[in-house]
Amino acid sequence: QVQLVESGGGLVQPGGSLRLSCAASGFILNNYLIGWFRQAPGKEREGVSCISRRDGSTDYLDSVKGRFAISRDIAKNTVYLQMNSLKPEDTGVYYCGASNTWGKTLSRGAYEYWGQGTQVTVSS
Repeated sequence: QVQLVESGGGLVQPGGSLRLSCAASGFILNNYLIGWFRQAPGKEREGVSCISRRDGSTDYLDSVKGRFAISRDIAKNTVYLQMNSLKPEDTGVYYCGASNTWGKTLSRGAYEYWGQGTQVTVSS
């Protein structure tokens, strides 16, 4: 059974950092495009970052470039999202998704599997 489990969310002050984890079970994570998405109250779910299968190339939403970094640990079958210099507008539920797509995309419709999400709140 394919399963994705996110963790690492929480409450952090503006300018702070968090590292989110997405642990996969039931499939080899390196064989899928993995993306991080977020959804703020009343807004659509948007793609934040992704890491492609095999070669591990990455892509980012413009507003997080230079602040967020996606990475993976193949041995642990886990993908991470390091978030630095957090802003209140980064607040939302963060989800990881897995896609059979080759290459990279931050389009939500390309992802077949989803985790349950983890809440990130950036507030003073």
